[in-house]
Amino acid sequence: MKTAKQKDKKYTKEAIRKDFQRNGKLYLMAVPAIICLILFAYLPMGGLLMAFEDYKPKNGIFGSQWVGLKNFTDFFTSFYFPRTMKNTLWISVLQLVIEFPITIIFALLLNEIVSTRFKRTIQTISYMPYFISMVVISGIIVDFCSSKGAITSIVALFTGSNQNLLSLPEYWRPIYIISDLWQGLGFGSIIYIAALSGVDKELYEAAEIDGANRWKQTLHVTIPGISSTIIIMLILKIGSMMGVGYEKTILLYNSQIYETADIISSYVYRKGLEEFNYGYSTAVSLFNSLINFGLLVLSNKMSKKYTETSLF
Repeated sequence: MKTAKQKDKKYTKEAIRKDFQRNGKLYLMAVPAIICLILFAYLPMGGLLMAFEDYKPKNGIFGSQWVGLKNFTDFFTSFYFPRTMKNTLWISVLQLVIEFPITIIFALLLNEIVSTRFKRTIQTISYMPYFISMVVISGIIVDFCSSKGAITSIVALFTGSNQNLLSLPEYWRPIYIISDLWQGLGFGSIIYIAALSGVDKELYEAAEIDGANRWKQTLHVTIPGISSTIIIMLILKIGSMMGVGYEKTILLYNSQIYETADIISSYVYRKGLEEFNYGYSTAVSLFNSLINFGLLVLSNKMSKKYTETSLF
């Protein structure tokens, strides 16, 4: 007689066979995506060995001198470590505290618009900046913040100074956050608008019968209805806090504002692609990724403990 283990194995094989018969075409369609993921996401991870080497392109990854944790030690003891960490954290916290809730509020406001035509017009206008090239966006910011730019002229009304705003360290963070918000507000609200469309309309009717006005309906129906989406997005946001992109930074900053503008990703860019110190820049980037991973795991654990929503 067959044992229970053998029967379970037989049933498992049968279930897999039926699944492939039913979804074989879908799996086939997924093959190119899986191959791209392996080629461009997993295989390059072998390059992390450079973080522990004095990497020389002519020697290759396996021929370069092994230096252990020296690259990490050099970064932790350098002048740039506290500065880049502080600036990266500042930008990340401002993005979390300002951009994240404003995006949700924007989605809630759009949801309250009754006129479909007006709503679509606002959505289209708010989405447009996201699809403009970062180079073009940066060029606009440079022009507006120049000594004769529109924004500088407005600031000059209060300060009396027409100095280029991108040459003043104290203006860097407001410029970065405001431009970031302008460019990504509409696109970032898409997922919340999609979640809002899934909230049961009968709940609004029940709340209205109970005497709840629009504000109370938002507090007790709308926000709880998309709370799981908000939590998931918050976990992902916290998990990428240290991953502030270098693109806009290197297009806008200069040596005059390194004090507040120099972040980890821009520092990695300078050390790797300008100074050709590949091992050192890889070590800094790996450290940054490990911090992000730790934040992701921690935020997910906290969410799982105190709410019913988590990534894993």
